[in-house]
Amino acid sequence: MPENSSERYISGLDLLGLKLTEMADFPAEPVKVEDSTFDQFVQKYSLTVIDCWAPWCGPCRIVGPIVDALAKEYSGKVVFGKLNTDENPAVSGRFGIMAIPTMLVVKQGKLVDQIVGAVPKAKIEAVLKKYM
Repeated sequence: MPENSSERYISGLDLLGLKLTEMADFPAEPVKVEDSTFDQFVQKYSLTVIDCWAPWCGPCRIVGPIVDALAKEYSGKVVFGKLNTDENPAVSGRFGIMAIPTMLVVKQGKLVDQIVGAVPKAKIEAVLKKYM
């Protein structure tokens, strides 16, 4: 039985069959995404950015810390994932990724944008703001 008013409110919403995603479900750091988890990941959250990278890729190492910082700054609004293209070729093929780093911007489970190359943080934020 819920003990406080917010727990009672949330339980009441659950009874109505509404899907709830609590703030704790919005990670403040990028989530490892794989071919087998990609669809579930992009459908779980309303707005996701998947950083497609590889360990040998120099520009990917430049973008990595930017993605980490954005994940913290946009926690609760955007969820970031990281997909190693060497280990997960199905997603790369599905979206025609020909160069890395490539960031897939997915809203409501649908690809809405791609950011290709080592771009500045401001460019990534400008793209995100179009879909928030």
